[in-house]
Amino acid sequence: MGTELFADFLWANAQAGLAILAVLALRRPVRRLFGAQTAYALWAAVPLVLLAGMVPAAEAERGTAMAAHAVAPALRLHPPQALIWIWAAGLVMAAGLMALGQMRFLARARRGQAGPAVVGVITPRLVTPADFQTTYTDAERALIRAHERAHIERDDPKANALVALAQCLCWFNPLVHAAAYAVRLDQELACDATVMATRSRQRRLYAQTMLKTQLSGTPLPLGCHWLAGAHPLEARIAALARPPLADARLQAGAWGATVLVAMAAYGVWAAKPPAPPRTHFEQAALDSARTALPGQGIVMIHLSALEVASLPQPRVR
Repeated sequence: MGTELFADFLWANAQAGLAILAVLALRRPVRRLFGAQTAYALWAAVPLVLLAGMVPAAEAERGTAMAAHAVAPALRLHPPQALIWIWAAGLVMAAGLMALGQMRFLARARRGQAGPAVVGVITPRLVTPADFQTTYTDAERALIRAHERAHIERDDPKANALVALAQCLCWFNPLVHAAAYAVRLDQELACDATVMATRSRQRRLYAQTMLKTQLSGTPLPLGCHWLAGAHPLEARIAALARPPLADARLQAGAWGATVLVAMAAYGVWAAKPPAPPRTHFEQAALDSARTALPGQGIVMIHLSALEVASLPQPRVR
């Protein structure tokens, strides 16, 4: 990774951190007003903001070239090469820890000690513990399968793979790791809402099934599992106790989230310092001088980028 690209990566990380803080502040009130699916959709702003921060900035106009060149160096980062090597070492270490966690889960799954969960990214599959048939009733097993099918239909395994990738790339950013936990919780709440949209009379049974699955919850980096812990369980059962929202409110929330995400991504790109304007005829003249034969009376004039940008454009006849 080049120095300029890494500088853009650091800029994008800072903007993604601001987006994470915004989503963390909005997710709970949005969940109450517009539903769990809308709150989960807000997280799309973070990867889009990160990508927008990596997109090259708009080219400065000739009239504003001098101001752009004077301001841009102060706004742009200039990380040393050693910092890039440190980041690369952390990336390898973070990816190794993710792979180790995945292998541990798969080893437990082969022994029948993990699940229920969806494993895999390209071809996800349902993993259940060895006592799945005896621990859960027929109705509970049907709810678990519906929950995991909802994960697969919503492409949640792919989303979780992107979250794991972001944690590896942005291992130095604590907000990214905090967001990863919140994304998983919001994803489960959105999946619960999807299942209950067609099984509203089974809320009590669904909560009882969650209590059983929480006792055997096992972390899974790449996949979807029933989150373990007191806080996720309380949040999910509390969400089941709330009355369902009207379709009009859900649609309004979806459109509002789409607009907010798009505005956030565009705002980050527009806030980047403008790129210096490209040279045309001046660069061609310098290239010609470099290839000319010596002794022909050619004088090489060295100009800085700021001086070249301030030259007048030739008239086109």
